[in-house]
Amino acid sequence: MRTLANIYWLGTKELRSFVRDYVLLGLVIYAFSLAVIAQAQSSSQEVHNASVGIVDEDRSELSRRIAHAFLPPYFQAPQPVAERDIVPLMNAGKFTFIIDIPPNFARDVTAGREPSLQLDVDATAMVQAGLGADYATQIINAEITNFVSRAEGTPASPVNLVARIAFNPNVETSWFTSVMGIINSITMLAIILAGAAIVREREHGTMDHLLVMPVTPLEIAASKIWANGLVIIVAAGLSLYFVVRGMLHVPISGSVPLFLVGTAVYLFFATAIGVFLGTVARSMPQLGLLYLLVYVPLALLSGSNTPLESMPKWMADIAQFSPTAHFVSFAQAILYRGAGFTVVWRQFAEVALFGTLFFALALLRFRSVASSTS
Repeated sequence: MRTLANIYWLGTKELRSFVRDYVLLGLVIYAFSLAVIAQAQSSSQEVHNASVGIVDEDRSELSRRIAHAFLPPYFQAPQPVAERDIVPLMNAGKFTFIIDIPPNFARDVTAGREPSLQLDVDATAMVQAGLGADYATQIINAEITNFVSRAEGTPASPVNLVARIAFNPNVETSWFTSVMGIINSITMLAIILAGAAIVREREHGTMDHLLVMPVTPLEIAASKIWANGLVIIVAAGLSLYFVVRGMLHVPISGSVPLFLVGTAVYLFFATAIGVFLGTVARSMPQLGLLYLLVYVPLALLSGSNTPLESMPKWMADIAQFSPTAHFVSFAQAILYRGAGFTVVWRQFAEVALFGTLFFALALLRFRSVASSTS
C-alpha cells in the first residue's frame, strides 16, 4: 500500500508540473485538435473538384453526353477549349484533364471503326491524376457503351455488378486520416512527455531530491508513466468525441472506452520508451534527436500510413515485432469495424507483453542512472 501511495502522490506531482509547463500543454492541445483537423482535411486521397477542359470537334449527341457526364463534387463542369490551346493550357496548369474528341467521333463509333479519343492528364497533381484518369475512363466508356447500345438496339449486359464498400461507403480519406492522426499523436506524445519528465527533473536538479527521499526508482518511473499516460488517454478521448465526431463528422462504429483501454495497454510500452530515452538524454535537444530515431521507424512500420500488406515481405515481418503495428491494427478493428474484446484480446496481450519487456528495460536503465547519480 505504501508503494501504491508513493506512486500516486508522485504522479500527482507530475501532473502539476505538466500543467505548469505551457509548452508541453500547448503541444498536447495542438496535437489532438488542430493537427488532427489539418491532417484530415489537407491530405485528401480522393478526386475532388478536378478541373476539366474539353475539345469538342465532333459536336454530336455523344460528345455532349460525355461532357455532361462529368459532375461535381468529383469534377468541375468541363470548359470548352480549342485544340491549339491544349499544350499551352496543360503547361500552365490550368486544367488537370483535357478531353479531345475528334471530328466524326460518334459516326465512327456507330460504324464500329474504333476511333481514338485523347485524354490529357496533368500528372503533377498525383492523386487527382491517378484516380481521376480511372474515373474519366470509366465515365467515357460508360457513355459510349450506352450510346452504342441505344443506337444499335443491343441489350444491356446480363451481369449487374454491385460493389458494396464496408466501413467507409464514400471512401473518404478524412475518415481514415483523422483517426490515424490521433493514433500517431498518442505514440509521439507518449514518448515525448515521459522522456521530458525525466529530463526536466535532471535539468531542474530535482532528481537528486527524489533519490534521497524514501521512494524507489520503480515508484518514480511508474508515477511518471501513469501520470503522462492519463493525460494522453484523456486528450485522445476528448479528441475522438469533439474533434473527430463533432467537428469532422466522422462516425465511430466501435466502442471508444474499449479503444481507450487498449490505448492504456499500449501506453505502457510507449511511455517506457520515453523513460528509457529520458535516462539517455541529458537535455531536451538530445531527447528530441533520440525521439526522431525511435518515432520515425515506429510510425513507418505501424501500418497507419501504408498497409503492411503493401510493404516488402521482410519489412512486414519486422513490423510484426512492433507494438505500434499491433496498436494500429486493433484500433482500426475497434473504431472502424466495431470489433469487441473477443476479437482483439490477443493483440492486447501481445502489446502488454512488449510493454512489460520494455518497461523492465527502462527500469533497469533508470536504476543504473539513479545509482550513478546518488
